[in-house]
Amino acid sequence: MKSILMFLLIFQALALGSAQDKVTLTGSSTIAPMVSDFGKAFEANHPGIRIDVQSGGSGRGITDARQGLADLGMVSRSAKDDEKDLKFFTIALDGVCIILNKANKLESLSEQQVIDIYTGKITNWKEIGGKDAKITVVNKAEGRSTLELFTHHFKLKNSDIKASVVIGDNQQGIKTVAGNPNAIGYVSVGSAEYDSKHGVKIKLLPMKGVLASTENILNRTFPLSRPLNLVAKSEPEGVVKEFLQFVLSKDANAIIKDQFFVPLAK
Repeated sequence: MKSILMFLLIFQALALGSAQDKVTLTGSSTIAPMVSDFGKAFEANHPGIRIDVQSGGSGRGITDARQGLADLGMVSRSAKDDEKDLKFFTIALDGVCIILNKANKLESLSEQQVIDIYTGKITNWKEIGGKDAKITVVNKAEGRSTLELFTHHFKLKNSDIKASVVIGDNQQGIKTVAGNPNAIGYVSVGSAEYDSKHGVKIKLLPMKGVLASTENILNRTFPLSRPLNLVAKSEPEGVVKEFLQFVLSKDANAIIKDQFFVPLAK
């Protein structure tokens, strides 16, 4: 009997140690590459600890955090009213901007023009002062948080959008617009700003007179921006708390900038 009890105690200790040596994060594909880099940096300074990162969308991050299937959920948007039971930790900021091909002579679009283009009311650039060419409307795939942010800001449903091309991540969107002089799309400001400065043939359009830039995201003047969050069911403890403290510290700023997001830690 004593040997069985001893075995159970050892098994419990090993299981607890294993759980404490691993941090599981699931959710937003926007955040996942950055969090993976956080994990590598953290593991390098914490031998024996593993950071397990899985994508699947912000919705999964919320569900898994709430159900205890993940230590932290990755959510690339603000908290909804029915998510206030969870603890949100903002790790960086991001913005979404409209992009055109560099060859397009238009330098700005009103919000109504953007809506009319994406809903098929405007189909040719000449209708708004551009050249006589059919507009190629580039939209994001269902489940992308950039799509959710875009449709929420412009008060659209995805079913309202008349897309010519449906793409996935930011780089695919940038390549599509850069390769088509008649295209319009929307992508992360940080990614577009970097690529534009390094010769990629796109231009970032201002919104409501505010330039699309990481600087204007940081000072909160750019209209179409979002927080990037890690979400927990309760106040993190142990190694999860340590990992979160690292992510929120200035030591993580270089990683955040490498992913073209805007750090908050001073």
